[in-house]
Amino acid sequence: MSIFENIKMALSSIFTHKLRSSLTIIGIIIGVGSVIAVVAVGKSGEAMLKSQFVGEKNTIELYYNPSEEELQANPNSLLEASFTFQDIRTIENISEVQRIVASSSERTKVSYKGKSTNGLITGVSDIYMEVNQLKVSSGRMLLSRDFFAGNRTAVVSESFRDELFDNDEMMGKIIYIESQPVEIVGVLKEEKNIFAFDSNAIYLPLKTWQSIFSSTAISEISIQAETPENLRLAGEKATNILNRIHNKEDAYQVMNMEEIADGVAKVTNIMTIIIGSIAGISLFVGGIGVMNIMLVSVTERTREIGIRMSLGATREQILTQFLIESIVLTLFGGLIGILFGTGGAMIFSYVAGWPSLISLPVIIGGILFSMLIGTIFGIMPARKAARMDPIQALGYG
Repeated sequence: MSIFENIKMALSSIFTHKLRSSLTIIGIIIGVGSVIAVVAVGKSGEAMLKSQFVGEKNTIELYYNPSEEELQANPNSLLEASFTFQDIRTIENISEVQRIVASSSERTKVSYKGKSTNGLITGVSDIYMEVNQLKVSSGRMLLSRDFFAGNRTAVVSESFRDELFDNDEMMGKIIYIESQPVEIVGVLKEEKNIFAFDSNAIYLPLKTWQSIFSSTAISEISIQAETPENLRLAGEKATNILNRIHNKEDAYQVMNMEEIADGVAKVTNIMTIIIGSIAGISLFVGGIGVMNIMLVSVTERTREIGIRMSLGATREQILTQFLIESIVLTLFGGLIGILFGTGGAMIFSYVAGWPSLISLPVIIGGILFSMLIGTIFGIMPARKAARMDPIQALGYG
């Protein structure tokens, strides 16, 4: 008997007992679907984390890390201004540096008509919003004239609406930061990913921030290169210059976000494997269900097996018949599980704002794994059928 005839007989048997077959493959559907969904979501999360760390604008962050001797001599050195405007002008002359993103932050009280709440006030340079991909849902972004003149204008997060404005319109309202008036000209668009924190954030032109807080501090600097290939070289040149200017020994360093991203990726891979293994337990349970139903099928068809043997069917042909039936049964479950797993992962990625990463190898692996389950758990019933005595099988029932 050819393999196509065996497949045809397997399909006939499965569709003859639709309800029983459907209930049997539920475990396979859940198992394959869960594994594919977990792996896909894990890969999507890894990609999202990497993009959050590394970014997409060819930027690299510089930071100040004082030595132990300096900390002992001045415990407040970490709280002092790390960079100056002179540092920025010097770094701008590096050929590999395209633009510089500067910012300073301070958490303080924000008030409006007798109400107050805490907020993170960040003074930013003119390209900060673009590089960090911040967008407004209403109003406008900070403009060049705001940065040049140090206008008292601000872009704020949506969370202030509930805390200060009782869900009223925020645009054009005057809020007070450190008793200094600032006009709201834009409201930030909420980010659609689970890593976006709904914090009370206010962005001001850097000059405005320094005026309000009476400080010339610049706490963070990121440099942008024209190409990723120039990024590391630009960072090395910038840190070397800063250390020389400030007479420091490796105090100014480059934040290696790629290494951090790789470390986080390893953690997410481990978690994906662990959770995927737990989800795979349902595949094992589903395989036992397949073996059980195939044993029942062999018992029900004992007389049929006897007739086939009496007509010349060999034990190998009987074994192949039931083994193929088991594989077809689990393959059905695997294919349906792939649809559910893929669909579930795509929905989750859409809701979380992650990239959807359903890879072809994962789908092929799901199909092959379901067939493997059918083979492993179909061997015992198939061997039982192949070892039957034809005379006893003909007299069964």
